[in-house]
Amino acid sequence: MQTRIDHITGGIHRISTFAEEFGITFNQFLIDDEQPTLIHTGTWGHYDAVRDAIREVLDPARLAKIVLLHWEGDENGGMDRFMAEAPQAELVGSALSITLNAGGFGMEERVRGFTDGETLELGRHTLRFLETPHVHHWDSMMVVEESTNSLFPSDLYLQPGDQPPVVREDLSGAMLEVYRQVGIFAHEDPVRAVADRIEGLAPDWIHAMHGGTIAGEALPYFTRALREHEFAYRGLLLGREVGAEAPS
Repeated sequence: MQTRIDHITGGIHRISTFAEEFGITFNQFLIDDEQPTLIHTGTWGHYDAVRDAIREVLDPARLAKIVLLHWEGDENGGMDRFMAEAPQAELVGSALSITLNAGGFGMEERVRGFTDGETLELGRHTLRFLETPHVHHWDSMMVVEESTNSLFPSDLYLQPGDQPPVVREDLSGAMLEVYRQVGIFAHEDPVRAVADRIEGLAPDWIHAMHGGTIAGEALPYFTRALREHEFAYRGLLLGREVGAEAPS
């Protein structure tokens, strides 16, 4: 796997690794500021590559905030290693995730949970937190960076393939097919409600966790697709049919 880092806008850098076995990129985002911030860590095994990418911009030991948007291996699998290297770093997530997940794993120090509408100042950048339960986990949260009008939507608005740093084309059909095959959304309703909310926010940049950063003018393609088509779980998990009778 090869990892690259690209500056997208206003001190926000996309770190991207294409995983051929999954046919998709795994992205993290570094915000270069007085309090350097990493959004998503990648899996435990991605640590060295992500760390090397960060070093192209700043010393990873300076990380002040490590943000997880829900508790899952590709979101925060490397958190312990990054926090060990950056002794002042704080793990940030939804209040629910920090209480139930971080606390359940014995992480009681250097953690902070946020609820809907709360903000976090990094220096030139400000993070505003949006609680988005069941998109796609119970503890899910998204983040808006106010100075660049950027949205970090985690697994919403993904695109398969090795996408360029910025996407302006309509890849919504491919997005929906991944959702149908992988089965990450239990129902369309919570997703559509969040998509409506995001449409009202009108972000200029949508920093998808998988795929390229979507330019704001392309967002309507994806919003329309989520409204008009089915994409929630219908019995497939990572392409495997669940509940079918076993062969005799």
